Amino acid sequence: MKKDDLFNNNFPIVTAIMDAYQTGQEDEALEPIVAVDSAGNPVGRIQEEDSIIFYDIRGEREIQLTKSLTVEGFNHFPVQNLRLNFVTMIEYNSNLPVKVAFPSEGPVKNTFTEVVSNAGKKIVKISESEKAVHVGFFMNGKKDGNFENEERIVVQSPQNVASYDIVPEMSAGKVTEEILSKIKDSAYPVIVANFANVDVVGHIENQGAVLKAIEAVDHELGKVIEACSRHKATLVVTADHGTVEEWYYPDGTIDTGHTKNSVPFIIADFSSASIQVPDLEREGELTDVAPTLLDMLGIKKPLEMTGTSLLKNKAAKAIQKEKLVVLILDGWGIRKEKQGNMIALAKTPNFDNLWVRFPHALLKSSGDAVGMPDKTVGNSEAGHLHLGAGRRILLERVRIDEAIKNGEFYRNEAFRWTMENAAKENQALHLLGIVSHYSSHGSISHLFALLRMAKEMGLKRVYVHALIGRRGEKPESGAIYVSKVEEMCRSLSVGCVATVIGRYWALDREENWDRTEKTYRALVYGDGMKIQT
Repeated sequence: MKKDDLFNNNFPIVTAIMDAYQTGQEDEALEPIVAVDSAGNPVGRIQEEDSIIFYDIRGEREIQLTKSLTVEGFNHFPVQNLRLNFVTMIEYNSNLPVKVAFPSEGPVKNTFTEVVSNAGKKIVKISESEKAVHVGFFMNGKKDGNFENEERIVVQSPQNVASYDIVPEMSAGKVTEEILSKIKDSAYPVIVANFANVDVVGHIENQGAVLKAIEAVDHELGKVIEACSRHKATLVVTADHGTVEEWYYPDGTIDTGHTKNSVPFIIADFSSASIQVPDLEREGELTDVAPTLLDMLGIKKPLEMTGTSLLKNKAAKAIQKEKLVVLILDGWGIRKEKQGNMIALAKTPNFDNLWVRFPHALLKSSGDAVGMPDKTVGNSEAGHLHLGAGRRILLERVRIDEAIKNGEFYRNEAFRWTMENAAKENQALHLLGIVSHYSSHGSISHLFALLRMAKEMGLKRVYVHALIGRRGEKPESGAIYVSKVEEMCRSLSVGCVATVIGRYWALDREENWDRTEKTYRALVYGDGMKIQT
């Protein structure tokens, strides 16, 4: 569907989104739009004992909103005791009082962090709060809490800013301070750190800010290189996925999403007077990082790790590193083409020097290499998971897509439980989640499958609460997706879109409870721009 056609649609809520665009609003921060009836009463509000399916598939950004709707004694802002029949597509947090349609198959055992900890080596993880869950929960194989010899340092990302493009440096300087402190400290033989800037700022359509973010990371990288050289540490530089190295779609519009490109892997060994030059494989994938790091530490790779060490010569493997610093340059992809390549356009003397001077490899970080559908882009969750796991982990998206294909989705016990409750008690069913063709948070195809299931089960009151603003979509794509949902509801003769709101409000993970409250009030009370449908 072309955007021009949307102006001629007969879906009032879609027209309202298009009107919001004309006032300068964008999908991600779209203010709540609420459907009302002819009397002005909000349609499809979440009420006591209703049924809800939160069909997002990522998890960490969905926790705050889920807590506000389900947790008894929730006190971050005023809420009702709704006693909902609440189902989440996957497990967002083990302590949430909800049913899970596709439960976790359990934490990944013997990840890099666990193996290092069990070997008696102290490992410290350093990141901004924006990426704390990635170097913690995901890199540890989706395991909550720390291992015995693991320490985490979380530097607060900038607060009280409307957008990170205002401060593209973010808190990288403070992350570096923590890294340098631990490089000096002999108690920490393994340091893992994440610079968030390129990925986080790269999702914002502001080229100047993106260039500043890249250059800020390179500047901090220079400080770490100098410290590693001075303290005879071995530095490994890599990334979890690409982002800004492919800044445009083929039609010339800006693409703020992730990419399918490979990421760098560099070993800069300063551990002896003469720089060690290990012989590296030139290509690999993220699953090869953990086995390589264990080789460098002289720790035997566990059987579960099917990744392969990138070190080729036995001599390199025999030299155990006393201090290993692993830097994850979040979102830093490698692409030969210079056109539309923000990494190539930025001034990155420190990275460029490492790349020329030291052995390096290109690692696959997307598609089936990180447990996702073939030819799909990478993301931070899959990237960090595979960096730590050292093996391919089939992600929930693939499991769910397969369940839809073979019909198991429609027999899912949790889905049937909440829908049967809605039918028996004549209560509403609410389908809440991201509306996008492809997002790390979910897929419109999963919503459509739930709508088909609701129709098969004879449900009459079905309401969709659409979250829009998938990063990497073309501008104003939200209206297109909401229109597709309305068309599907019409074709099935079941359901309607009751709420549309930007993901900025609904999917906060930084405890900005005012954003979560705005979403809650739209869903429960109908607060927002009211549109008669």
